[in-house]
Amino acid sequence: MKKLILFLGVFAMMLSSCSVSKDARSKRNLLSGTWSLNNVSFENNTGNFKAVLFNDVEDICLEGSEWFFRDNNSTGRYTISPSTLCNGGDRYIRWSVVERAENYTSQLQFKFIDEKNKDISGGLGYRLNIESLTEQEMILKSNVNVDGQPVTVVYEFTKK
Repeated sequence: MKKLILFLGVFAMMLSSCSVSKDARSKRNLLSGTWSLNNVSFENNTGNFKAVLFNDVEDICLEGSEWFFRDNNSTGRYTISPSTLCNGGDRYIRWSVVERAENYTSQLQFKFIDEKNKDISGGLGYRLNIESLTEQEMILKSNVNVDGQPVTVVYEFTKK
C-alpha cells in the first residue's frame, strides 16, 4: 500500500510539473486565431535600422504579414506578401507560450516546421516577450545587440 501511495504521489508530481500554467493557457487562448502584424519598430537606440528577422526576411517584409495560431495542436504560420524586396509565401511554425519565472514575463516561442509539421530548424527557435495581449491587440518584443548596444525589436499586431 505504501508503494502504491508513493507511486501515485510521484506520478501526480510528474503530471503537475508538465502542465501548462493557468496564465500560459489563458494567453494561448487569446493568441489563437489570425493576426495582422501592422508595425515593426526599434527601441532603446537611435538611428535607422534594417534587420533580417527570424533569419528569414527584412523587417519591412514582416509589416503587413498575416499570422495564424492554432491552439489545439500548437501549429500555425505567418504569410509574407511577395514583392521585389520580399520572398513571399507561408512559413509554418510550431509555437507555445512559456512562463519565465525569473522575471515574471510570458514569452511566445516558435520554431519552423514544414507542411507536415516536421521540424526543419534543427530544434532552434525564437522567443519573444509578450509585452501585452488582449482579445484585439498584441505587442511582442525581443532584445538584440547592434554593435554591442542593446536594441529592442517591437512587433505590434491586431486581431482579424
